[in-house]
Amino acid sequence: MTLFEVREGDKVKIVAIYGGLGVRNRLSSIGLYPGAEVKVIKAPPGPVIVEVAGSRIAIGQGMAKKVEVEKV
Repeated sequence: MTLFEVREGDKVKIVAIYGGLGVRNRLSSIGLYPGAEVKVIKAPPGPVIVEVAGSRIAIGQGMAKKVEVEKV
């Protein structure tokens, strides 16, 4: 499943990020990388807001569809 499909309040672990080097570097720089655990604060419609390492981050829907996750 992708980060785009996760419901509000769910905690997930990032399995993989699909996309070019730019996408992977951008997400990694904000703490989203394979192995990281995140909590979904707000699900679509609109941007996906996640909490990672004590910070809340908004991610566009297109980018959220490139992040494969599994429930923790």
